[in-house]
Amino acid sequence: MLGSMQALLAIVSTIGLFLVYQRLYMKWSKPYLLPILITAITLIILLIVFKIPYATYMQGGQWIHKMLGPAVVALAYPLYNQRKLVFQYKYSIISSLIVAMFSGLISVFLLLKGFKASQAFILTALPKSLTTPIAMQVSETIDGIVPLSALLVMIAGFTGALLGPVVYKLVKIDTAISRGVSLGSASHGVGVSKLTEYGEKDVSIGSLAMGLSAVLGAFICPLFAMVFL
Repeated sequence: MLGSMQALLAIVSTIGLFLVYQRLYMKWSKPYLLPILITAITLIILLIVFKIPYATYMQGGQWIHKMLGPAVVALAYPLYNQRKLVFQYKYSIISSLIVAMFSGLISVFLLLKGFKASQAFILTALPKSLTTPIAMQVSETIDGIVPLSALLVMIAGFTGALLGPVVYKLVKIDTAISRGVSLGSASHGVGVSKLTEYGEKDVSIGSLAMGLSAVLGAFICPLFAMVFL
């Protein structure tokens, strides 16, 4: 009975916080009020303050986690609506994704090598731009630290969602293709959720970029690690 109450409290508090923060974000659209970001931060603070074990929270949180799958599948609907746009720019999208994948891998590798990071940490960081389930599988395959990879994936997502719009404004990027490919390939689901503020075309390209990046990354990350590490 106690377990059921804890699970219910975890679900209600998570969804409740997100809805409250979403209303705040709709009223004041500031980057630091991104609902998915401050909901996660608030939950972490609550777990620490009230000394609630992560396993206890996940008794209910697991159900939200399981909804990620259907949520990702639901992204196929805007993609279907924008299929003509996708086919029109298919070569630009695919070539940009390949460039984004190798740019991400090489920049992380060189940066961490420059700071003399351990090989284990470099292997852990390589899949940071992939969607969480794929990143965890890739991390395990290349002997990375799986829980830390999941954390780095979240950091990559939040960073892209926060800084992406700033970069677009600075360098005057104003097309759905550019925004979708960049955030989808670098910041996975969190980035795609940010793209909902721009419109259906951005979400369609972003979800396509996220999916293709996951497929490409599942093959390229292990090969990159095998060659360079």
